[in-house]
Amino acid sequence: MPIKVLMPALSPTMTEGNLAKWHKSEGDTVESGDVIAEIETDKATMEVEAVDEGTMGKILVPAGTEGVKVNQLIAVLLEDGENDNDMDAVINEGGATTPTPEAKPKEAAPAEKVATAPQAPASSTPNTKSGNRVYASPLARRIAADKDIDLANVTGSGPRGRIVKADIESFNANSGGGASAPQVGASTNVPQPTGDQKINEFGMVYSEIPNNNIKKITASRLVESKSTVPHFYLTIECQIDELMRTRKIMNEQGAKLKDNAYKLSVNDFVVKACANALKAYPAANVSWTDDAVRQFIHSDISVAVSTPNGLITPIVKQAENKGLKDISAEVKDLAGRAREGKLKPEEFMGGTFSVSNLGMFGIKDFKAIINPPQACILAVGAGAQKPYVADGEVKIGTFMTCTLSVDHRAVDGAVGAEYLQILKTYIENPAAMLL
Repeated sequence: MPIKVLMPALSPTMTEGNLAKWHKSEGDTVESGDVIAEIETDKATMEVEAVDEGTMGKILVPAGTEGVKVNQLIAVLLEDGENDNDMDAVINEGGATTPTPEAKPKEAAPAEKVATAPQAPASSTPNTKSGNRVYASPLARRIAADKDIDLANVTGSGPRGRIVKADIESFNANSGGGASAPQVGASTNVPQPTGDQKINEFGMVYSEIPNNNIKKITASRLVESKSTVPHFYLTIECQIDELMRTRKIMNEQGAKLKDNAYKLSVNDFVVKACANALKAYPAANVSWTDDAVRQFIHSDISVAVSTPNGLITPIVKQAENKGLKDISAEVKDLAGRAREGKLKPEEFMGGTFSVSNLGMFGIKDFKAIINPPQACILAVGAGAQKPYVADGEVKIGTFMTCTLSVDHRAVDGAVGAEYLQILKTYIENPAAMLL
């Protein structure tokens, strides 16, 4: 009997994915373990291996199709002695062979964009009106007034028949340009869309960048977090002069090593400090559930990484048991594979605490959105020199602002404040992290 190939669930939270690429074509021989397709999930693109052997009989979902539901029939394998006639029952049983309305091939998008771009009216049907009202954008009305064009004679190509700028220009060109010259101050150099560009009702030209699964899921989780998690924020300043001196000394030593050379970043120290502070003060290493507050044994630190496809948070697991050198190498490896879309689900799903650092962009301070089900995320700003008073003297020091976003259901103000005090101790005295 022909073998069904179903859309796999590559992570516990996956409900749909994009079929990015087929590695096998119809008629190709498939061996167990062969990579047959690439699936784009909400966080990465992963290869799918064949479990059974056979011949690729029919591909039902083309490469580039978005929004394919988990367990949807995507292809059929034929075993020895079977032919195309044997597939009909399997295909009919497996449901529709065409993508659902929201699952459309990526390559169809440019054609759709062009089709919806404002163009010259294809018919002479007047614009849709309600009573004596003519629907038109403000820019279209202004240009029509400048050119003495009666809007009642213009066909609208915008939403619900709304007249837009391109309709006025097309009408003027088709009517032979008999309108009077524009008045002084009128817009005579209005922008024109080209290629896949569009124009809105206000005459603004734009292009559309389709949202991939990572951005869709990230947006959904951020809205959920900000809507359902009671955030509050605690900010503290940490003097990092000693951290910078320690980092310089350690990097100088690391540069001398031939095979095991390393270069530590400020963020590596922050990750280690967060992990050690959670170990020292586990009341902040928690997450909320309706039945209980879960307190975690280890410090699994999620590190926010910006990728071409969106934000992802790979995890340094049990960071409290790792040295700065190991944390630095692991973060570099995870971030590199995150940008290539090669992380495994277990490498970015979970975590007990998050770190988001925008200091490298010169951002002084900011407030991050909690990454559920975690209860805390630390937003790290750039270090900057400023005067301060110590022992009655004015001195110059380098200070870094850290803001802790907290889920008030699991961590109250006093717990968050005490955690930050311990974190500050580790950051300002980095030698304590080496014990």
